[in-house]
Amino acid sequence: MGRLVVVSNRIADPRKPAAGGLAVALGEVLRNTGGLWFGWSGAIVDGGTPGDGDLHLQQAGPVTLATVDLCREDHDAYYAGYSNGVLWPAFHYRLDLADFDGQYFDGYRRVNRLFARRLVPLLRPDDVVWVHDYHLIPLAAELRAAGCSQRIGFFLHIPMPPSQIFAAVPQHEWLTRALFAYDVVGFQSRTDLGHFVEHARCSAGAKPAGEHVLEAFGRRLHARSFPIGIDVDEFERLGRGKEAREAFLTTRTEYARRRLLIGVDRLDYTKGIPQRIRAFRELLAHHPANRHSATLIQIASPSRESVEAYAEIREELERLCGALNGDFGDLGWMPVRYIHRTVARRRLPGLYRAACVGVITPLRDGMNLVAKEYVASQDAADPGVLVLSRFTGAAEQLAEALPVNPYDIRGTAETLQQALAMPLAERQARHDALLRRIREHDVHRWCADFLEALDEPFAEGLAHARRQRRRAALSPS
Repeated sequence: MGRLVVVSNRIADPRKPAAGGLAVALGEVLRNTGGLWFGWSGAIVDGGTPGDGDLHLQQAGPVTLATVDLCREDHDAYYAGYSNGVLWPAFHYRLDLADFDGQYFDGYRRVNRLFARRLVPLLRPDDVVWVHDYHLIPLAAELRAAGCSQRIGFFLHIPMPPSQIFAAVPQHEWLTRALFAYDVVGFQSRTDLGHFVEHARCSAGAKPAGEHVLEAFGRRLHARSFPIGIDVDEFERLGRGKEAREAFLTTRTEYARRRLLIGVDRLDYTKGIPQRIRAFRELLAHHPANRHSATLIQIASPSRESVEAYAEIREELERLCGALNGDFGDLGWMPVRYIHRTVARRRLPGLYRAACVGVITPLRDGMNLVAKEYVASQDAADPGVLVLSRFTGAAEQLAEALPVNPYDIRGTAETLQQALAMPLAERQARHDALLRRIREHDVHRWCADFLEALDEPFAEGLAHARRQRRRAALSPS
């Protein structure tokens, strides 16, 4: 069996616990194969040459970490411009926020060509390459142009928009052709897969060529949904850690007379946070029994604050929270506790567990792992209730959550009331079903399923490792 080569915009050191479940899952197979993780270094070189960047190599145990620097012009066009100024809003259905500057596209293609040029000398003939996310859609096409014949897969972590929206991106035909340079393309949900298949048929004349297989541009592409999960065991270990236990006890003590609702998001216009605040206001207005009883903790981590759209949503959110607290709060009760900073991941399980309602209401999301983390953090004897937007990939899996349309403010408020009033037996039954499902479809299964579609030997090794973990978890200490 050869190596796994993972390519992503940013890399993570799989030895570090803070890297999270994705790095844990990928790190496991990378260590098994002595693999390579390749991506941008995070360094921006002022005065550098566009289309050029130094390569850095370091060892993380048996895993090689390879990173490339970007000059300021390339970063601004590839990352800030095309990836986050065109693809991110368009793929989240926000064409009104997309900036279709042709220079951005030139930089996007130039950096993908640079990455391919730096990666090719590091590849071995029997490598299997797994490329991640929207920053790197054309990477396989650039690798093929350089003569690479290895198996190459791609996973899109964000939503795939409907054909009518994707077709508004000026380069959509080129992007579609680029995706057909891969052997396997994975999506978060069946909805996303359906959107891609429809677009490939309409814009590229793709034809079905077997189960999950499309044919176009003289190539065959295996396209499937592979819903990503979390590492449930790892997250439960975090929940037993000192920082999580302290966060739980502190929160429970401070809010001993309150029922807590919690939202944890990156501050982004896709997350539906202003709509969530309006829905909570509606809850207090129409169900006054929740006044002085319910408190919403909203954590909104800083994100791309130099971009106008993000500055505007921060201003709107601060205005909404201030107005709500001013209109409903008093000296003894603040309805919304708004936190605009990043909370350490080690503390999050404790905060989730302290909340009787998890409010996950994005306007559009590829999956949303916070929903799964909330479920994994709950006390099975007295679990909280998950309120989940219909417009997340997670909604396809987590059927026992309470579904909401985040655009329907009054409807969301009524669902929040349902969650707050839900009897214990129903909460336990819903939580039990949700927890079983996120365990069954965890990040390790996601990794194994994708690699099985891409290359069977990797999947066999992962399945063996998973069985060993399960046996270790079940054995007495």
